[in-house]
Amino acid sequence: MRQYSTQMEAARKGIVTEELKAVAQKERMTVEELLPLVASGKVVICANKNHKCLDPQGIGSMLKTKINVNLGVSRDCKDYDLEMQKVHEAVKLGAHAIMDLSSHGNTIPFRKRLIAECPLMIGTVPVYDAVIHYQRDLHTLTAKDFIDVVRLHAEDGVDFVTLHCGITRQTIEQIKKHKRKLNIVSRGGSLVFAWMCMTGEENPFYEHFDEILDICREYDVTISLGDACRPGCLADASDVCQIEELVRLGELTKRAWKKDVQVMIEGPGHMPIDQIEANMKIQQTICSGAPFYVLGPLVTDIAPGYDHITAAIGGAIAASAGAAFLCYVTPAEHLALPNLDDVRQGIIAMRIAAHAADIAKGVKGAREADDRMAEARRMLDWETQWKYAIDPETAKRIRDERKPEHEDTCSMCGKFCAVRSMNKALAGELVDVL
Repeated sequence: MRQYSTQMEAARKGIVTEELKAVAQKERMTVEELLPLVASGKVVICANKNHKCLDPQGIGSMLKTKINVNLGVSRDCKDYDLEMQKVHEAVKLGAHAIMDLSSHGNTIPFRKRLIAECPLMIGTVPVYDAVIHYQRDLHTLTAKDFIDVVRLHAEDGVDFVTLHCGITRQTIEQIKKHKRKLNIVSRGGSLVFAWMCMTGEENPFYEHFDEILDICREYDVTISLGDACRPGCLADASDVCQIEELVRLGELTKRAWKKDVQVMIEGPGHMPIDQIEANMKIQQTICSGAPFYVLGPLVTDIAPGYDHITAAIGGAIAASAGAAFLCYVTPAEHLALPNLDDVRQGIIAMRIAAHAADIAKGVKGAREADDRMAEARRMLDWETQWKYAIDPETAKRIRDERKPEHEDTCSMCGKFCAVRSMNKALAGELVDVL
């Protein structure tokens, strides 16, 4: 019989859960170091009690940066088997979480399959599913309908839910007054905004937040407080709408912690490079150190087809400045539902960003693989290089497709290889270039 409802409550009672032990081992920390971080909300362990096959992970700025993968079907692309292939690829490539953002069809079997089979943290956005679940137009749904879908996802075993609790009736006037270039680009945020406009009622996720907390406490669901007003272009970054919502998310964080419910805060979005670090510090201050979960941020608006790169640039800067959780972005962002190759490229790009940030932050053990890669390159040891590569398959394929004449070189430098020349010169050997 569990003596606690949530990982936060357990930590506050001094109970060392199996999930906390597993996370401490992965992060090379002692349980004594990790326990107060979970108790204070600076680290979350997203672990619904009904997700039995979960491989637990910790999310916090002082831990290794974690990666989330978005997937799910749409009306135009509704192949659930393909989505499961994406899931398997995400597991293989070292992602830490899957968010099912399906917006069409019967979502329940896919969600239950994910929770039954996938060891990664599973997240959802219940407001999407409300329209699909009830098969009714948005304006006909009630506050109770939305809350009941949150409960359904919690019962199914979802580890974290994105809830757009921070926009209110006041936000409607702000959006009208401040004339953003791209208004609200959050899909969930736009649905809540539209529902408020059509019904004249307050945001149900804000108005009934205490009831939602009770549900999340019962199943140990982490709330990812969605940023409905995240900037969707550089021009809207760090504006009044974004910051005002962040202040409200900070207030909601404290309310959640009073009920031992774990919280993450979602962040931008599109943002110029010179604003990223300041945004991370503002979030940490306003939200009392709760883990920050960012989409990118994308550092330019003009790279459709390459937004995995614009996001990785921003993600590396954000994580080195305090973001804890990076949502991948694929080359298909702004264009289409990502295919399997898009998913792969998005994961690799964001893993590079996360790893670079971990080195900059001095995360324990982060640079070990880099040092071993350097040694393998000095020894021209190709097999060891594949072992430590983030994407060994691609690295090996490129070399195999363009084989050099001599195995101790590559086809770019041949015998002009600096590493080969130095090894021979330092060993007192003849450096045969021609």
